[in-house]
Amino acid sequence: MSIDPQPQVDLSDANTLGVPSTADWYAELTNASDLPALVRWARERHLPIRALGGGSNLVLNEQVSGLTLKISIMGKTRVESDSGRLRWRLGAGESWHTTVVDLIAQGGSGIENLALIPGTVGAAPVQNIGAYGVELADCLHRVEAYDTVEQRWRRFGQQDCCFGYRDSVFKQLENRFIITAVELDLDREFQPQLTYGPLQTLASQPGLTALQVMEQVIEIRQSRLPEPIVLPNAGSFFKNPVITTEQYQMLLAEHSDLVVFEQAEGWKLAAGWLIDQCGLRGQNNADGVGCYERQALVLVNPKRASATSILAWQAHVQQAVKERFNVILEPEPRFWA
Repeated sequence: MSIDPQPQVDLSDANTLGVPSTADWYAELTNASDLPALVRWARERHLPIRALGGGSNLVLNEQVSGLTLKISIMGKTRVESDSGRLRWRLGAGESWHTTVVDLIAQGGSGIENLALIPGTVGAAPVQNIGAYGVELADCLHRVEAYDTVEQRWRRFGQQDCCFGYRDSVFKQLENRFIITAVELDLDREFQPQLTYGPLQTLASQPGLTALQVMEQVIEIRQSRLPEPIVLPNAGSFFKNPVITTEQYQMLLAEHSDLVVFEQAEGWKLAAGWLIDQCGLRGQNNADGVGCYERQALVLVNPKRASATSILAWQAHVQQAVKERFNVILEPEPRFWA
């Protein structure tokens, strides 16, 4: 094995929430071929394995058990495709946002709405990242991963990934499949998705391009989301809850200004609006953990408080929304103990 796992490695700067944390064991993976040996090393010691990307969708415990693998596999390559779309093979350690910018510059489209989402390419399928009416599932061709249970390489087509709203087989069976590469199919002909909020104003713009949509998305996100390096956060902390038509009608009767989007499977509420209506935007607890002043959906951690404080504020927000709207908010980030 060419990589020796290191004991007791500080992860405080490896998570965008800035939570103080230490990994029992840590190794940085830059070459996929080293992965089977690292998995065997961990299994021989009965240690769980955890794949770490950009640390943007995590709440870390003070001590993270097992072997933490920092996925730093790089590479962007055009590959042949019989789909009529533009296909790229991407290393799992590549920055997601940088990848979006690069692929749009090379003539692709279909991921412009997903610009400025933090994290890595390899983490994107886990959460089935989405924004402004577009999800990763819309353009994903294949995922390459190592099965840590069966100790063999696997390839997952779009259907194999079992994508749902902020969900996938990689999240359902967390850390069983260590993603090393992702293949995306992008459109040659630009087909803008402008149904959500501020993007609707672009619909009447003549000669609209994917680059212009991407720039607008970046501007919107920068106006609402703080830079983690300046103000530690994990982006949108709660999922937008999906409710039934009956629930929707009951809520609308009580709240005429309800912010909601119709979905095939029901109605999707704006979690940020629900939190805002509870008066929690800009509020925080004694440790400074709270809801960002510009966007209630974003949980911030300016004093780099512990996971205990993060989870306490999470529970506080959930309780407030439950009491006022009888709606249960689910957190987006995963928790590592």
